[in-house]
Amino acid sequence: MQIKDSVVMTLVEHIADHYKRNVSNRFLRPALMRIQVDAHAWEMIESLTEKSDYYQLQGYHFDELYDRILALAEFIYHARKDVGPNLRALLSTSSSGRVGPLSGNERVLRDMSVNNFQSNLSVLSDLLNKLYVTVVELDDKMNKQGTPVHRTISRLKELGRFLVPG
Repeated sequence: MQIKDSVVMTLVEHIADHYKRNVSNRFLRPALMRIQVDAHAWEMIESLTEKSDYYQLQGYHFDELYDRILALAEFIYHARKDVGPNLRALLSTSSSGRVGPLSGNERVLRDMSVNNFQSNLSVLSDLLNKLYVTVVELDDKMNKQGTPVHRTISRLKELGRFLVPG
């Protein structure tokens, strides 16, 4: 069963936009590449944040969407725990591929990205939680006769631990 719900698709677009602009932007990406998630999780994150137009037409299967939600939630957890506290140091030691120093405007944008990183992760976490709740409600509604898909994925029990700071 494919999900083409407009609320779900709008939330996915908001998540993708926020992720690209505020979390995985050109200034922060070098530090984020150090996050220890497996290649499959990176693929899931990319398919949620980069390929939303494709899924807008095609739709998502519930299990696909839950996998993507879990991957991004795990990313948020590791970004808060492993990157956030050391972000400035990670960026100063990573090779960003730049030649020469940052211009004044670029330095301001980088500093804004660094200073707002934790807040932007919280916004991303809230958006992802809203998506999850919306998908669960839709899953329950569409699978009244059978077992909703979210009840068959045991890892979803970890979602709260991934999304709540602490």
